[in-house]
Amino acid sequence: MDATTLNLCFAAYLAALACYAAAHVSDRPRARQAGHILLAAAWLLQTVFLAQRWRVSGHAPMSNQFESLVSMAWGITALAGCLWRLAPGRWLGPATAGLNLVLLALCALLDKSVAPLVPALQSNWLLLHVSVIMLAYSALALSFLASAAYLLSHHRRPAEQTAALDLFNERAMGLGYLLLTAGIILGAVWANEAWGTYWSWDPKETWSLITWLVYTGAIHLRRTHRWHGRAMAWFSAAGFAVVLFTYFGVNYLMSSLHSYAGSR
Repeated sequence: MDATTLNLCFAAYLAALACYAAAHVSDRPRARQAGHILLAAAWLLQTVFLAQRWRVSGHAPMSNQFESLVSMAWGITALAGCLWRLAPGRWLGPATAGLNLVLLALCALLDKSVAPLVPALQSNWLLLHVSVIMLAYSALALSFLASAAYLLSHHRRPAEQTAALDLFNERAMGLGYLLLTAGIILGAVWANEAWGTYWSWDPKETWSLITWLVYTGAIHLRRTHRWHGRAMAWFSAAGFAVVLFTYFGVNYLMSSLHSYAGSR
């Protein structure tokens, strides 16, 4: 049943993207409104899927790469809805649908089996730490989408829209940074409980710190040196590349204490 729900979710995102494309070509408000409705329906289907997974497994659906990736896609749509009024133009809906189609397509390549938790994950910290980190990545993904929209079309957009895109990038990045900071702190507390040390320079910990330092630098440059526009958009894109390596690359390319939450 959960596989059917996720397939329906993928179909809803695809239909939403098709509606947004039709609205762009024909400038029909009803097509755009249909895209919004389908986007909300896809998020509800993701919510149902995660609830089903939780019920079947008996634990929060965040114990491996597949589950966390679905959770990240869920968070992207949820935060897009929360930040919708800050988004200039009509880019946020199709960008959210498009990115989540890519993420759910990646999910199809991962092991979807439900397995008992390894001892290190049998803790309430699983939900606290991983959910905050996934929401951080979701917010930083939205920051990246705003940056991509800025870089791809800033010459064709009115000045007020490019300024609003720049502001959306800042707000999404700031939210992601705060959540990432909280997630790293929660992870350190969990590590001390599980392994007896707050920090062990494990590759996942190290790259999480690198990610945090990259976004610390971005926010510092924004606040003190007034970086904005193209410069900040490129910095945001580079920062999200580091996020992707921390999330995917470390799991597959490095030996880590977090390998139990890798591709299984």
